[in-house]
Amino acid sequence: MKNNNNIEEQQVQKQEFLFDSINYKILLIGIAVIALGFILMSGGGSKDPNVFNEDIFNFRRIRLAPTTVLIGFGITIYSIFKKSK
Repeated sequence: MKNNNNIEEQQVQKQEFLFDSINYKILLIGIAVIALGFILMSGGGSKDPNVFNEDIFNFRRIRLAPTTVLIGFGITIYSIFKKSK
C-alpha cells in the first residue's frame, strides 16, 4: 500500500511542459515583434482638435506597423506548430 502511494506521488510530481523551450523562446520573440508593431502605430495625434495632422498617414503607421504585427502573429503561430525533436 505504501509502495503504491510513492509511485503515484512520483507520477504526479513529474510534470512536463506542453512545448519545448525553443517553442517558448520563439513565442516570446513573436510577442515582442507584435508589441513593436503596436509601438510603431502609436503617436501622430494633434494637440489641437481643430488642426489636422498629416502624420497619421505616413508610411510607418499605414504600412510598416501593420506588417510588423502580422509578421509577429506569423511567428507566434509558427512557434505553436513547430514540432519538438
